[in-house]
Amino acid sequence: MKCVVFFLLSAFSYASAESGAPVGKFQQHDPSIPTPSAQRNASGAPGTSYWQNTADYDINVELDDVKRTIAAEAKVTYRNASPDALEYLWVQLDQNYLSHNADSRAAPNTKRGIDPAKITYSAVDRLLAYEDYDGEMKISKLTDAQDKPLPHDVVKTMLRLDLEKPLAAGADFVFKIAWSYPINDCNRISARTGYEFFEEDGNCIYTIAQWFPRMAAYTDYAGWINKQFLGTGEFTLEFGNYTVRLTVPDDHLVAATGALQNVDTVLSATQRERLKMAQGELKKPVFIATPEEAKAAEKGKPKGKKTWVFQADKVRDFAFASSRKFIWDAMAVEGASVSGKPVMAMSLYPKEGMPLWDKYSTHAIAHTIQTYSRYTFDYPYPVAWSVNGPVGGMEYPMICFNGPRPEKDGTYPERTKYALIGVVIHEVGHNYFPMIVNSDERQWTWMDEGLNSFVEYLTEEEWENDWKHRRNERGMVDYMRTTDRVPVMTNSESIADLGPNAYGQPTVALNILREHILGREAFDHAFKIYARRWMFKRPTPSDFFRTMEDASGVDLDWFWRGWFYSVDHVDVAIDEVKWLQLDTRDPAIEKPRKKQEEDELPKTTTKERNYPLTKRVDRFPELKDFYDSFDETTVLPSEKKRFESLIKELKDQEIDPKLLQTKHNFYVIELSNVGGLVTPVLLKIDYTDGSSEELKLPAEIWRFNTEKTSKLLFTPKELKSVTFDPRQELVDTDVENNFWPRRPVKSKFQLYKDDKATNPMRELTKPEKKTETKK
Repeated sequence: MKCVVFFLLSAFSYASAESGAPVGKFQQHDPSIPTPSAQRNASGAPGTSYWQNTADYDINVELDDVKRTIAAEAKVTYRNASPDALEYLWVQLDQNYLSHNADSRAAPNTKRGIDPAKITYSAVDRLLAYEDYDGEMKISKLTDAQDKPLPHDVVKTMLRLDLEKPLAAGADFVFKIAWSYPINDCNRISARTGYEFFEEDGNCIYTIAQWFPRMAAYTDYAGWINKQFLGTGEFTLEFGNYTVRLTVPDDHLVAATGALQNVDTVLSATQRERLKMAQGELKKPVFIATPEEAKAAEKGKPKGKKTWVFQADKVRDFAFASSRKFIWDAMAVEGASVSGKPVMAMSLYPKEGMPLWDKYSTHAIAHTIQTYSRYTFDYPYPVAWSVNGPVGGMEYPMICFNGPRPEKDGTYPERTKYALIGVVIHEVGHNYFPMIVNSDERQWTWMDEGLNSFVEYLTEEEWENDWKHRRNERGMVDYMRTTDRVPVMTNSESIADLGPNAYGQPTVALNILREHILGREAFDHAFKIYARRWMFKRPTPSDFFRTMEDASGVDLDWFWRGWFYSVDHVDVAIDEVKWLQLDTRDPAIEKPRKKQEEDELPKTTTKERNYPLTKRVDRFPELKDFYDSFDETTVLPSEKKRFESLIKELKDQEIDPKLLQTKHNFYVIELSNVGGLVTPVLLKIDYTDGSSEELKLPAEIWRFNTEKTSKLLFTPKELKSVTFDPRQELVDTDVENNFWPRRPVKSKFQLYKDDKATNPMRELTKPEKKTETKK
């Protein structure tokens, strides 16, 4: 559409939107988040009265490789740093999720319940396995420090410990507890913990977690975090110091949270020498236990037991792995040290993990620590382990369990290679979120999974060019267009699509924030401030939101509201492009131009309309007057006088009248926010001369009207086409309306054979076969 702009200054009003549509999406976010307090101030930092409780553990545990059980006892020292007197303590027994008495175990975890047409063999096998397996954590002893029994009540996956008198603010309480349980077979009862049995050699790999009674968190924002563990929402824990003595068969190798204290007792002289070599190796992992030694150990039998002692300070959890099948390699992480010693990247894996694990696992650990530390803070622990076993991917302080392996013939598809590197980066990255930046996983999964997946994305970008990300902008489009999404801020146990909701959506949101709203420098500064403010502390969502705004200097309330509190999605349509040219107001120019435009319009001839060829005025000339012979391009004196007055007025206002002679084009690009999610506007402008340019318009273009807006483009060139989000970076869910003029959008489909294998309904629609019945 082409029209004329009649007054120069009024044209610029097209750059802003009309008012009238709802603008609540730009209102301040303060009413929706907690009021700042002495514990958490308005800048998003810990306040002057910030506190958090701690719990220290001294544990003796034995893994029975014959019975496949855990038996342990512990002394727990709980410190009440809160200003409140506590009448009772809550302890997590997450292992009880696998108990016969667990309500959660029978609950369907699929999005819409159980579909009878899609019950799998593995699901039935799992149900049969549950008939024989009761994973309840049996509490055999619970006393105070003087061995006096303590009253308590087990409530599913929680234990309430009743105190004789309230635990005063600033006071400690010591209790002793003993327990045992059978370890689950992960091949049949999958969980975040368990063993994997190898039928070929009769051995097991144990990856053990959630194996001891862990103190629940008492917080300033919600009191006790004692929500039941239903299998999805992970863990909210207190920091503490751990001394753990692990007794296992004497031919096992063990990895665990913390630093090994009795190296001389549990490692051979050869292994100790290799470990010393690895501490100086930055380029290639060194075998501490070789593949040949692991194969030999598989064939042997233990001669007794061995106790491995680990010490871990300022950690919120403890996990370990044990097996005689393990190969062990290690290297130092370049640029990372603790107390003058290099941080060690180490991997344990069976021969079944080669040739993939020996090539990639330890390098991925080192790469993760180097990259994450640059975006957050220096890695504060002495070691980071990656262990191959039955758990696909799960994280704990200083140790993680990862599942991908090559095929049995030693080959591996590309997807397995990148699955391994990706999961190691992700799980090792969890040391930062939430093992150090200790967010509440039971309440807000996205605070650890989302932030961690975002930094994982950055880390994978630095591994190699063209990394195929699982959760990038294009991969999230299908999820974002679904109609049954829930907000990211939803409680962990109420999110059906946990992967895209808590991992993917925060990842793409933060990428958009970094690339298109704040810019990399401002974002990285603010993100690092958040991570460092909340090291070894427990942030809430509002602390993250406030810190990002405080440190960047940008009001982002509209961004948090849209991406984290709503189910809106990005869908921007280019409705129309209006082509405007400046009216010079000079009648000597405009009148001929107008006449030319009218003459260029297609006209229907008299002959086509079947009207008489001779007009009445031709047959009666007396009907003609001045106007029949008047030249419409003639400039009248009055018109000339008005133009001269305009020129004088512009000169009086010190505006150069030559502006009226500009040949520039004015294009008004009209946009609709169909999806509702406020977003920056990225436009690619193509011109008829073959050139192009890109425009990045801030999200504030919607601030007066969140449904409609427009952009004025002032250019000497003639416009050919306009594209919104040309590289598909904004997760726009409908690309068909992203173009002006509209163009067909290419997509692919597959052809299928027309047979009952691919069309099961065909069998039902066949005509009935006629049969004869004899009397």
